[in-house]
Amino acid sequence: MKIIILGAGRVGSSVANILASENNAITMVDKDQRLLAELSDQMDIKTIVGHASHPRVLRRAGAADADMLIAVTQSDEVNMVACQVAYTLFHVPTKIARVRSEQYTNKQEQLFSQDALPVDVLISPEQIMMKYIRRLIEYHGALQVLDFAGGRVQMVAVQADSGSPLVGQPLRALKAHMPDTDVRVVAIYRQGTAIFPHGDTIIQSGDDVFFLSATQNVRRVMKELRQADKAVKRVMLAGGGNIGRLLAKKLEAKYQVKVIEHNRSKVRTITESLSKGLVLEGDAADEDLLKEENIDAMDVFCALTNDDEANILSAMLAKRMGCSRVMSIINRSAYVDLVESEVIDIAISPRQVTIGTLLAHVRRGDVVAVHSLRRGAAEAIEAVAHGDERTSKVVGRRLKDLKLPEGTTIGAVVRGESVMMFSGDIEIQPDDHVILFLADKRKLPEVERLFAVSVGFI
Repeated sequence: MKIIILGAGRVGSSVANILASENNAITMVDKDQRLLAELSDQMDIKTIVGHASHPRVLRRAGAADADMLIAVTQSDEVNMVACQVAYTLFHVPTKIARVRSEQYTNKQEQLFSQDALPVDVLISPEQIMMKYIRRLIEYHGALQVLDFAGGRVQMVAVQADSGSPLVGQPLRALKAHMPDTDVRVVAIYRQGTAIFPHGDTIIQSGDDVFFLSATQNVRRVMKELRQADKAVKRVMLAGGGNIGRLLAKKLEAKYQVKVIEHNRSKVRTITESLSKGLVLEGDAADEDLLKEENIDAMDVFCALTNDDEANILSAMLAKRMGCSRVMSIINRSAYVDLVESEVIDIAISPRQVTIGTLLAHVRRGDVVAVHSLRRGAAEAIEAVAHGDERTSKVVGRRLKDLKLPEGTTIGAVVRGESVMMFSGDIEIQPDDHVILFLADKRKLPEVERLFAVSVGFI
């Protein structure tokens, strides 16, 4: 595909790196010539220096024959205007825009259409991050919680605890432990190495277990893999920016929420937006403040500022002072690997969380959901089967007869409102949603070809 990416910041550069590695022709536009030079040295992309929404710049970037435009500059207005120009002057088929302001996103249905602002896909990183972190708080003890099939199915990663019911047991014991609950373990990571799961695989303490289940059964499965986590009642958020404010608003009805923010104007803004949550002006890395606000009684501490170092420091301090579970947003991948599990329970990479929304619209074939896992090395996707037995390699075939790439596991098939966990005898029908786990993302083209419809399908 020929893809134009507007904005060479964190999101834009991450998307470019992934898409360029998948044999797409990428052109990146930004006003910062130095930044573009650095990126072109690191990856095989074309770069254009200029204002992202200017027609002349877009023409130079190849908009006349581009398949997709991804506008992820720091300006909502530039992103929206760029999509309008790409649609009106160049007829770019697919236009994706990052829009942060709630002033726009709250009017999404009225503003973003072919008759108004022609944005095909609207991405709000703050909303995506808020929902992701809220899931981790709601499913206390989970490392990741990912939605499929409109939320009817979830993939959850947990670290198996010593003394939990299934530790030391083979995977086939799941059925005996939960005879009326369908669950599929799609991957196990032991000391960083992927293990292809089968019935004889023994779950060990410390394993990261990825399982797929109907949403209503997730908590029950978690109890088999972890000792009971106490219910979350008190949450402290460090940072009152867009993510912190949105998260506090969502959490305050169910939890006791405290927000620490050092910027006085932000303190006023978030205080006005909350009805129950408490907002404190101060430094989240101030030991005296944390002690005064009873950090040792907090169930969850989330560091959500834009400063990696400040997030790491405040999360480490909260952990040392007795908070049972701490999370931190960390942008630099080197920092994530350094601190996660040793001093911070969950290090959250905004790039990896938000990139799936973009990838779902770039993947070949009908892929409706993509989630990046294991620092981008693995991927979970939801693919839709189309065609018939003549034009499709999957329709009319039983799951056990499919020739999947090595390290690829089918977790579930969703047919209408019915969720069917993996069974080798399930025969795929047209419009089935198939949820797959790829331990090696490089196998993705093989999966895409498997679900592609041959010539002749109408």
